[in-house]
Amino acid sequence: MGIGAPQDITARRRFFAEPSHPRQRMYEALRAYFLEGRPSHEVARAFGYSAGSFRVLCHAFRHDPSPQFFVSPNAGPRDQPKKSKAHDLVIALRKQNHSVYEIAEVLKERAVPLSPTAMREVLRACGRLRTLAAAPG
Repeated sequence: MGIGAPQDITARRRFFAEPSHPRQRMYEALRAYFLEGRPSHEVARAFGYSAGSFRVLCHAFRHDPSPQFFVSPNAGPRDQPKKSKAHDLVIALRKQNHSVYEIAEVLKERAVPLSPTAMREVLRACGRLRTLAAAPG
């Protein structure tokens, strides 16, 4: 017998029966279907998938059964080069009370094109975008 307090076996079973990480949940669901032979609709329901999405998951796994299938993808880039390049100019022009569309034109002339939507995102992040309040109804 090991040293320390006895561990609750129910908690250990819950780790496999109710996985908290999405990739582990995917692994356990596929394992239940392929290894245990449980019906797909039953596995889908037990692991929180719709029947259709579980079929798609099985299809994807059949085409790529490598261990990399279960590895969590790396986070994408955190930097947005176009926005970063235009940031200071956008803020400076907004401080001069230029509209988003006027700023877009200036950026276009300076070969740093940024869409009005991207401009709004830059301004909103800096607190320089005023939104119109909805009129009381």
